[in-house]
Amino acid sequence: MAAQLPTQLPTQLPPQVAAYLAGHHVMTLATQGADGPWAAAVFYASEGASLIFLSSPNSRHCRNLEQDSRCAATIQEDYSDWASIKGIQLEGRVSELQGDEEKRAQQLYGEKFPIVGAVAKVPPAIVKALAKVRWFRLVPEHFHFIDNSKGFGHRDEISFPPK
Repeated sequence: MAAQLPTQLPTQLPPQVAAYLAGHHVMTLATQGADGPWAAAVFYASEGASLIFLSSPNSRHCRNLEQDSRCAATIQEDYSDWASIKGIQLEGRVSELQGDEEKRAQQLYGEKFPIVGAVAKVPPAIVKALAKVRWFRLVPEHFHFIDNSKGFGHRDEISFPPK
């Protein structure tokens, strides 16, 4: 999973996009592997446009990412009114984090999900589970914010600096 990630991402997202990322917790991560395409829901924390998540290295999506770091992801709610639909669609690459990057990921994740941040107070079963996971960063290469309140099918592309 040693992908070549962009060295520069936007330091500031448009306010409505940053608020949307901060206000949601789960992304659907789509990968491709020898057994075909796969999608998995994972909790995330954001840092700018990149998304931090943890997962078992034995999960199907992590095994797929080990072979091909490219992925797609969505973040959305379950809407019944089409005019209210908002969400994020992106594609990018995932890398496993280590060292200082892993510590930063744990800090960000702990801020968003206090049960993970306060390891001293979590049930032993969660501590045991956390010892088996790895930390990952999804860096988007294409990023769209959908907002049907601006018109049916309205999509804003968030641009990144060239690689």
